[in-house]
Amino acid sequence: MPNKAIKITAISYLNTIPFIYGIQKSGLLDNYTLQLEVPSVSAKKILNHKADIGLVPVALLENLKDYQIITDYCIGAQGKVKSVVLLSHKPLAQIKTVFLDVDSLTSVNLVKVLAKHYWKINPEWKNQTEPKVKAYENYESIVAIGDKTFDLINKFEFCYDLSEEWFNFTGLPFVFACWVSVSAIAEQFITNFSKAIDYGVKNIGQSINEISKGKYENINITEYLTQQISFKFDDKKREALNLFLKLIANH
Repeated sequence: MPNKAIKITAISYLNTIPFIYGIQKSGLLDNYTLQLEVPSVSAKKILNHKADIGLVPVALLENLKDYQIITDYCIGAQGKVKSVVLLSHKPLAQIKTVFLDVDSLTSVNLVKVLAKHYWKINPEWKNQTEPKVKAYENYESIVAIGDKTFDLINKFEFCYDLSEEWFNFTGLPFVFACWVSVSAIAEQFITNFSKAIDYGVKNIGQSINEISKGKYENINITEYLTQQISFKFDDKKREALNLFLKLIANH
């Protein structure tokens, strides 16, 4: 009987292009399936064991009973990230209501941590459920994440980059998502998976050429993936992740 295919879930945003390229094009992996989702769906699949390996929002980690971080790569940023922002028609001190992007558990938790511990504001939080991005610009303030932010930023007078605000608050980088396994997986597959992710990150230029296919016209993809996104899951990011998980457990 053939071995059961390993189910992989990942996030369908621009910042994961190198990861997807490594998984699909490195030649290091076989007998797997890959599904691309928004962060909240990827998180649910891991939480409910509908996938074996996932690139999951880090806020999910406090809800996982048994998991393993399996690569030295993540979706992170050393300061400004550009694609996780609080957009507002008012300055921070005047914000009364913030609509939250329900696609991302991590960003929702991050903006609440910043509001409480750094900005010292206490707005009303509401989930944003409007399916049309065009409608977002009518909100007083909204947390926007992922590719949709590139179209929205110019629609608001004030833009607070959440990763940059976290850095100003803590002096640390931020980790938005990391690779975890929640199943018993052969050690060789985990090793090959880590090498595949490494291959993708080291071939960012090629990954852009093969996977983006002209989808993104309003952003310099190479600049975004090499200067805004920081993929290495180093000691500073681990420190930042531990601090973030501690703060969200207490608010």
